[in-house]
Amino acid sequence: MSGDLVDFSEFVQASLPGLLRYGHALTGNPHDAADLVQTVLEKIGSRWTQVQRKTGDPLAYVRRSMANAHISRWRRTKRENLVADIPETSAVAAVDPFEHEPLWQALRDLPPRQRAVIVLRYYEGLSEVEIAAALGVSQGTVKSQASKALASLRVKMTSVRTDAGGREDA
Repeated sequence: MSGDLVDFSEFVQASLPGLLRYGHALTGNPHDAADLVQTVLEKIGSRWTQVQRKTGDPLAYVRRSMANAHISRWRRTKRENLVADIPETSAVAAVDPFEHEPLWQALRDLPPRQRAVIVLRYYEGLSEVEIAAALGVSQGTVKSQASKALASLRVKMTSVRTDAGGREDA
């Protein structure tokens, strides 16, 4: 069993930076990304031997699990959390460098599945077949989700350019 733990720890060490980047792109912020990665790795770590035996690509399995967990969390929770008391804030809040980037904001506004497809395709560089396998959907679903997401991003980026006083290219 200790050999399985070593393999899992090696997998985590090698994959963690990429998984955190993928999680950040899925969730829209680094804190939720770290929580998502931790949750998924906890679940997978307890059955690592089965994951290795049953899947040909554990990294794709982890990505798919992250996307599914993110979508499930997104469906379960409302977009706003009402609290009775205002939480105390620290004097210095960490600033996300992409907070005011129009493309990043547009990406964050996409539905979770569309965002996952775009991130896997253009950030991770996966093919449509690999994305379909990672998300557990058909290749046609990947194509349609990518098409809808790109159309939405084009509209939002065109309106940002027009609002900023730039000229709109036809």
